Amino acid sequence: MGFFDFFRKSDINQAVKDFQNTDGAVLLDVRTTEEYSKGHIPESKNIPLHIISTVEFEVENKDTPLFLYCRSGGRSGQAASQLKGMGYTNVKNIGGIMSYSGEVER
Repeated sequence: MGFFDFFRKSDINQAVKDFQNTDGAVLLDVRTTEEYSKGHIPESKNIPLHIISTVEFEVENKDTPLFLYCRSGGRSGQAASQLKGMGYTNVKNIGGIMSYSGEVER
């Protein structure tokens, strides 16, 4: 990894493909329920940041690959930190849906 790779943002479009190709992975949308209902990435589950601790009811295995997104990447970054603090070992902040060019569900 070069010095400038550190500053490069995650490509959400490639990350969604990575999610789809990862057995047992879970795609989490950490935006509000209202934001989620206006459009979300197919196959994603909505667990808003303010109740991220409830993920344990949805994902019991702490080694499950988790791919997180929000609107721009900020909240998913916060959620990733919290999940790691809860013992989840395979957490990836993939950024914001604003940069997503695929289909969305409503």
